[in-house]
Amino acid sequence: MTAGGCRRRPDCRLCGGTDLELALQLAPTPPANEFVRSPDVAQERFPLDVFVCGGCGHAQLRDVVDPRRLFEDYVYVSGTSPVFVDHFRRYADALSRDVGLAKGDLVVDVGSNDGTLLRFFADAGQRVQGVDPARAIAEEATRRGLPTEAAFFTPALAADLRARLGPARVVTANNVFAHVDDLGGVADGVRALLAPDGLFAFEVSYLVDVVEKTLFDTIYHEHVAYHAVKPLVPFLRAHGLELIDAVRVDTHGGSLRGVAQLAGGPRAVRPSVSAAIAHEEALGLDRPARLRAFGEDIERKGARLREVLAAERAAGRRVAGFGAPAKATTLMHHFRLGRDEVEFIVDDSPLKQGLYTPGLHVPVVPSSALAERRPDTLLILAWNFAGPIMAKQRAFAEAGGRFVVPLPEVEVH
Repeated sequence: MTAGGCRRRPDCRLCGGTDLELALQLAPTPPANEFVRSPDVAQERFPLDVFVCGGCGHAQLRDVVDPRRLFEDYVYVSGTSPVFVDHFRRYADALSRDVGLAKGDLVVDVGSNDGTLLRFFADAGQRVQGVDPARAIAEEATRRGLPTEAAFFTPALAADLRARLGPARVVTANNVFAHVDDLGGVADGVRALLAPDGLFAFEVSYLVDVVEKTLFDTIYHEHVAYHAVKPLVPFLRAHGLELIDAVRVDTHGGSLRGVAQLAGGPRAVRPSVSAAIAHEEALGLDRPARLRAFGEDIERKGARLREVLAAERAAGRRVAGFGAPAKATTLMHHFRLGRDEVEFIVDDSPLKQGLYTPGLHVPVVPSSALAERRPDTLLILAWNFAGPIMAKQRAFAEAGGRFVVPLPEVEVH
């Protein structure tokens, strides 16, 4: 793969099988976080097609964008969201209890971003180490006392970390285990790094929630894998790991927290694993037909959203967006929402302010623009935070402003 390029993977990244069937086609987009400084920049769009493996049932993208293009200049940081900060606080507490972490124990976070999760372990006295290819974010985390390797996680890096720091009692990979084309390499690295009684915990967008809650906008090029528990069990086993817990959590509208130990580890497999597999089988998630029906439902909801926004504009109401998460790229491209439909988007991240959205080039501005530009209607693109956003923007509503929540059902408030 050339730098910045895209290639088509020939096999399943979990089982290696080649029986891959197209199940869901979304509108091609640029990389979801590829914000640009000028609306005149031409951006290449890549296919956004989901295939299901006939061998293990794993849902995945085959078109793989060069990870250097996706992650080395990343603009997403966890710490800007109070909801995520609180989530990671509770997450760190749960892992600390499960493992029985002591002061001085090593915790490694793969895809550590700005170190939001690691901060809680560091404050409790654990040694922490982050790994993240986003160079600027990794450097800033290190400056703030959270040592972070600006690199992709590989078995070689895992071996180096173990040689320098010793085994890790906890390894985490949150909202990243679905981002990696070489999942086998990540699993091998985790196995090499983990202490005999340690735990590997990862959170990913859960295919059950994607389908049940219409979270189709979590499908974008950074997410090459759409995980379910059933295919993960044999995959982890093949790499010397054992899935012992499968917990549904609320982040990103609905995610899976998988917890694994080294094969033959000291903990029993919890009933949550078999319960999750039974539910997935009942939904038919390992069959392409289920995702095709899902695609038809997406089209109906997109048509409804366009009707609502067209009615707002026909009534003379100016529409702006609230939040510029990666998922907005998929939603706006697939639902054909450009600058004619959304004048601008407000976002609290200074890394995105002053830029233009990928491909459609809607300007991103600070939230102060709400008072300055006074739109009438806000389309909440960060819709998984719709409740907190509407509560925080109560003054906007009291002044006559309206909110449109696009998913999982179109709602006007």
